[in-house]
Amino acid sequence: MKTEFVECAFDEFLKCKYERKSETNLKVTLPMEPLYLNSIGIVHGGIICSLADIAMGNLFGAGENNKQKVVTVDMKTTYLKGAKGNYLLADAHLIKKGRRINHIDCFIYNENNEMVAKANGIYMYI
Repeated sequence: MKTEFVECAFDEFLKCKYERKSETNLKVTLPMEPLYLNSIGIVHGGIICSLADIAMGNLFGAGENNKQKVVTVDMKTTYLKGAKGNYLLADAHLIKKGRRINHIDCFIYNENNEMVAKANGIYMYI
């Protein structure tokens, strides 16, 4: 099972932590920072969307020279509840693997295991 992840300055800036559960499941934890909050004190939607994209894209591990294997073709994020707390957890699941196109679902939880958002994406091998 491949456990290497793409080195990306943005992911490192966010301090993401990866936990591979299986070939088709990856969890990414994002520790919360005041910078990530919007004017009403909840996590900015762009941070949540980025977390989902990071989890879904890294599901495929790193390719040659530690470069990403896939790019995002399409992504939809639905926000279910204002996100607060010490961290968020993205739980990405490969739904359908194709020769070039892959479908992934991702569920984002707060520290109380409450789902705050869900996303689905289409990723293409490069």
